Amino acid sequence: MKTEIPGLRPTDAATLRTIPLFQRLPDRALSALVGSAQVRQVPRGTTLFVQDEKADRFFVLLEGWVKLYRLTRDGAEAVVNVVAPGETFAEAAMFASGKFPVCAEAVADARVLTLTAEGFARCLREDDQIAFAMLGSLSLRLRHLVQAIEQLQVQPTPQRVGTFLLRFCPEGPGSAMFALPFDKALIARRLGMQPETFSRALAKLRAVGVETHGGTISVADLDALRRFCRAEGDEDDDAD
Repeated sequence: MKTEIPGLRPTDAATLRTIPLFQRLPDRALSALVGSAQVRQVPRGTTLFVQDEKADRFFVLLEGWVKLYRLTRDGAEAVVNVVAPGETFAEAAMFASGKFPVCAEAVADARVLTLTAEGFARCLREDDQIAFAMLGSLSLRLRHLVQAIEQLQVQPTPQRVGTFLLRFCPEGPGSAMFALPFDKALIARRLGMQPETFSRALAKLRAVGVETHGGTISVADLDALRRFCRAEGDEDDDAD
């Protein structure tokens, strides 16, 4: 892919190639798609868009974390997802109601690539491979959503928390240590539980070598944690 966008780093091109929406596109099509995009530095706490705003753009998260949430009638937040680096978000809204169904807020300092709906539609008309790639991306997202719903309904709380922690660990055996990317209260809401339930689940994970020191997590044996998360544990008595 050859394109010059201010703020787009050489490593970002490799990141784009890992995204399902872009994986199957030839270099020419991908260059055309991102040619008019903009890269923004987004401080923590920045709102990227709000619920019911016109969906005239979508995003690639290059660095940081972004919270997607809906506002209930009483003003409470219902967290829908927390977007990780290397993921797209808000692309489906452009072709559904034409409005963003959620709000988006950076929960860590972030870099985002913003693509306009107009530019995306133009590329769709010129190259049908982009449309097929988007269908594949949405299918993959639906599968992830089904898996997330299954975890919320079936997986006991400690296993649910352990599965979340494994997202930040390397593949293979060994140990790991990492800082939680955002606060524990948000993680709890993302996992569909109360903060105190999340804390109790972390305490139960000590039995499989998971230790918590403030916002830092250490995992003594990654394979042991994976086995624990795959096991069909006893019904969790904690109230979510």
